[in-house]
Amino acid sequence: MRRFTIAVQLCALALAWPLGNAHAQAIPRAQTQTSAAKARSPSPANGNAAFLRVGCQSCHGTVGQGGAGARLAPNTLPLEAFRVWVRNGTPGWTIARGMPAFPASVVTDEDLADVQAFLASLPAPPRPDETPLLKP
Repeated sequence: MRRFTIAVQLCALALAWPLGNAHAQAIPRAQTQTSAAKARSPSPANGNAAFLRVGCQSCHGTVGQGGAGARLAPNTLPLEAFRVWVRNGTPGWTIARGMPAFPASVVTDEDLADVQAFLASLPAPPRPDETPLLKP
């Protein structure tokens, strides 16, 4: 059982490696924004790109369906709660449990608004009883 636990932890570490690498290689964006940029509407297309660029899909799946991390779509948190969660992460986060915090140097508030808009734009999956292959 111990070997299995170690193998799972190594797999989790391998999955998280690009995420940790994204932190190290992130290029900080300019902290000053024009009032026009602050007032723009969130873009789901930009959110999808940011979601993939930062590495969210490695835990949450390419469309927020969940995996090693929580399911994020279609019932997405409101923007402010989403922002607080991403900035603070899970207290006592470890590679095997929880979510790391993402500072503004890795993902800007504008990107977070876009990511939240992307997740909110995703449709709910079909119910199992509406899926032909799952019908008895």
